[in-house]
Amino acid sequence: MERFHGALTALVTPFIDGKLDEQGLVDLIEYQIAGGIHGIVPCGTTGESATLDFDEHKRVIDITVKTVAGRVPVIAGTGANSTSEAIELTESAKKSGADAVLSVVPYYNKPNQEGIYRHFKAIAEAVDIPMFLYNVPGRTVIHVLPETVARLAQIPTIIGIKEACGDLGQISDVIRLCPAEFIVVSGDDFSAMPTIFIGGKGVISVVSNVDPGGMARVMEAALAGDSVGARDGHYRLFPLMRLMFKTPSPGPAKKALQLIGRMKDSEPRLPMTGPDEATTELLRLELQRLGMI
Repeated sequence: MERFHGALTALVTPFIDGKLDEQGLVDLIEYQIAGGIHGIVPCGTTGESATLDFDEHKRVIDITVKTVAGRVPVIAGTGANSTSEAIELTESAKKSGADAVLSVVPYYNKPNQEGIYRHFKAIAEAVDIPMFLYNVPGRTVIHVLPETVARLAQIPTIIGIKEACGDLGQISDVIRLCPAEFIVVSGDDFSAMPTIFIGGKGVISVVSNVDPGGMARVMEAALAGDSVGARDGHYRLFPLMRLMFKTPSPGPAKKALQLIGRMKDSEPRLPMTGPDEATTELLRLELQRLGMI
């Protein structure tokens, strides 16, 4: 498996009574690696980065890097809608020893394409570390357009993009316009398999929190050109993928981890809440079907 390819987990952040559960984080990382995951992505949206303060954010990345200890790549979430804050978090991730960073398109303030370009260019010029862009218009409102991605791909340290637009046409344009070595990974589980078959290299996954081995096998099959194996693995996990977003993420992922005995306290931080009783029961039934409980 090449570096930064395959199934990379958008890792949830464990809390106990609202406070960072450091041992729980270590245990969760070990579960991921034992399951055969290809990389770890702490402090993304699924890691509740929006409600981590700066010290907690830096601590989660530091613990992740130390626990992983080089066994798989660590791509640290360091994005912000303030360029100076994104630079500060990126500098901290580099000090911690992260292999790369993931930087989201600025949210809420709605910059134009030139503003997006200058934002990422400023981060890349300030900190010498491999960077993945992160396009998730469902959360940020705006897209980074394929033409802007192609401009940014000319910057040597901007090596790829997590593309969560849900549009295979747009993903195709990114792949078509960018250099061959530019790494495009899916930003959601549903489009992961087809993204590989149009030239992508993997996924930053939510469902792999719960079943790292299952998602890793889907990506390995797809990257090997085994369309039947990839399709079978995709449909095996598809109902669980759906449930990961039945109520706001990461609530269902954390509840599923609690149900399989991998997390003590599944409550996310407000304003996020855990899944309702009906969703919890659906999760329980699906995990039983998969043989995980």
